[in-house]
Amino acid sequence: MSSVKEAMRLVDGAYKYTRDTNKQRLNNGTVIPSDLLSYFKQPVAETRTAIRAADYMFTTLDLIHSKVHHRYKRSINATDLLSQSDLATIANITGCEAQTRPLTCSNDCWSNQYRTITGVCNNRQNPRSGAANTPFARWLPPKYEDGFFLPLGWTAGINVSGFPLPLVREVSNKIAHVSNRDVQPDRELSHAFIQWGQWIDHDLDFTPESASIKTFSDGIDCHSSCIQRNPCFPIKVPQNDSRIKNPNECIPFFRSSPVCGSGLLGSMFGGVTRREQMNSLTAYVDASMVYGSSNDKANRLRDLTTDLGLLRINRNFTDNGMAFLPFGNVQHMDPCISTRRSSGIPCFIAGDNRVSENPGLTSFHTLFVREHNRLATELKKLNPHWSGEIIYQETRKILGAYMQKITYQDFLPRVIGPEAMRTHLPTYKDYDDSVDASIANVFATAVFRFGHSMFQPFVFRSNETFQDHPRFPTILLHEGFFTSWRVIEEGGVDPIVRGLLSNPSKRNVQNNIMNEELRDRLFESINRLGLDLAALNLQRSRDHGIPGYNEWRKFCNLSQPRSLSDLATVLNNTDLARKLMELYGTPDNIDIWIAGVSEPLVNGGRVGPLFACLIGLQFKRLRNGDRFWWENIDVFTSQQRDTLQQSTLSRIICDNTRINTVPRDAFIFQSPQNYVKCSDIPRFNLNAWKEEDLPCGAPPAIANGSFTRCKLFVRYICSPGFTIMSSDTIICQSNRQWDRSPPTCTGTINLL
Repeated sequence: MSSVKEAMRLVDGAYKYTRDTNKQRLNNGTVIPSDLLSYFKQPVAETRTAIRAADYMFTTLDLIHSKVHHRYKRSINATDLLSQSDLATIANITGCEAQTRPLTCSNDCWSNQYRTITGVCNNRQNPRSGAANTPFARWLPPKYEDGFFLPLGWTAGINVSGFPLPLVREVSNKIAHVSNRDVQPDRELSHAFIQWGQWIDHDLDFTPESASIKTFSDGIDCHSSCIQRNPCFPIKVPQNDSRIKNPNECIPFFRSSPVCGSGLLGSMFGGVTRREQMNSLTAYVDASMVYGSSNDKANRLRDLTTDLGLLRINRNFTDNGMAFLPFGNVQHMDPCISTRRSSGIPCFIAGDNRVSENPGLTSFHTLFVREHNRLATELKKLNPHWSGEIIYQETRKILGAYMQKITYQDFLPRVIGPEAMRTHLPTYKDYDDSVDASIANVFATAVFRFGHSMFQPFVFRSNETFQDHPRFPTILLHEGFFTSWRVIEEGGVDPIVRGLLSNPSKRNVQNNIMNEELRDRLFESINRLGLDLAALNLQRSRDHGIPGYNEWRKFCNLSQPRSLSDLATVLNNTDLARKLMELYGTPDNIDIWIAGVSEPLVNGGRVGPLFACLIGLQFKRLRNGDRFWWENIDVFTSQQRDTLQQSTLSRIICDNTRINTVPRDAFIFQSPQNYVKCSDIPRFNLNAWKEEDLPCGAPPAIANGSFTRCKLFVRYICSPGFTIMSSDTIICQSNRQWDRSPPTCTGTINLL
């Protein structure tokens, strides 16, 4: 009990220090790049509660372990001396038990009709599957240095498969580097294509970092020291680094937060004996980046001043009459204000915390908040009797279907190619509740970060004729990080969206992997050098215990290279294979991200065979394990599915900007001369969502399930001048049929 109390004191103190330090740096203008990264990586609301509980638990056990070691002068695991009852007591006091407590799902009409915001009970057999604030899935067992907790490469002098692991910054320098002037454009795909990749990634996963910037054990600030002690896992700098000349300097890096039910708690929580990380978002393709993955966030994003089902918009500024996103907490300084203090423009708030990271991402967020409000307004006109809650839920349901249709039919085939599509994503059949839709750790940590290799080093901004904007010209990418003021003051979202449509993505090819804006100037500030995104990706894989290249090749039934010649054959590049072998010693040790983005691209795709396999498998699980998948016959009517099938990103752009000509397919790079007028792209027709009056002879049709509006309690009235002949309250059952016929009357019966 003394260890529990001490752990709580240490964790609470570290959290407070972190909040106070971050606020002070923002207020006095001494923000450093790692502060910007930490800003949106910090857990909030329900996620913060879950992580605090895990930190309490792990710190308690760490203290017990230290005390045992001090007394007995030898290594004894804390759990070896704790009974099941002891562990249960610690879990209960720290709050970990509440995070893993079994859930019971309701089976009423509301839960049949609409997703929960948190993703809980999408799968009724496994209620936490794919839900927010749950562990990532493991497709292969993690590979930690000590087998349980420590990242590979944590302890100097310890070899892996007989070889020392290279420093991640050294791998980045020798394999990932390409200067901005040498970036190769993708002549087939627009920059909107890869922006959609980041957009949809922010629907699927988010790994919160530790909520502390200093060590729990001895209170050392990770920014002021290169000490390696939990949660500090700094990126060391190799000799003769191309940019960082001081070999004693390091790039700050914080370990991802653990999750309750992992690590040392294995004997108590289902045999899981290794550290696991948390996905704070819903795994499902459900537009959570628009609506949030927690009830607290969802409520803060809604306009509850009316009963119209709308989302909040900015009350201070408009985009030439069109809506901007609302601001976050304007009472305190934030990173966006720090990038231009004279403007005083704070960061925006949206369903995902990363909304203001770059202007392209902000523009997509803006488009879909506008689209929600546009659809909600039209639905209210079609069905004036609907409550604001029904309008909100129906609109949210449509936007989720947009994400699914565009991602699976327009985006993914161009990522993984036709062969992987046939293998993993053939024609949809039905929902399968045996499928766990949770995001795999390897997918979030490495695989879907392939897109980092396809970003151009610019924020393109174009005028009405799709030329470089004369007033708001194209800028380098690092000049756009956390610049919400640019969106407000420099022409709104239209120039940015035009730039995304009319410029190509970067083409990822060997020896041309990551532009210097991301590799050397990520979140660069005046006083400090920027971060290295390639090195961050590699360090994160090691932090999460992601196995090496060959284990994943084997997982996907691909060959496993054993020698230089084998690797040269797989990569079709002897020079690249030699560099990797010089760094790693064996293909077994190659970090999966650098290996995956180095493979030759599959036919018709933008990733190699390994990533095509893993991306295809993940999206197969997301589709087949989603009870609310848009093609499931229980989710939309056939007429609604036909309408959704016609939805396109280009039409959404037409409806929510002042752009009049667009490519018919927003992901194809082509000359603006080949664009079409918005009037040539069919509008999204909401008539399939109109709820018709029910004639007196309707009860049999309703009883057999053809009536789609299924609510917990439904009230009916007769048309004026007629009389209800029986009860007007109907209770909907889980199979969407009524427990008794609707009321009869002598005229038309209408739904209230």
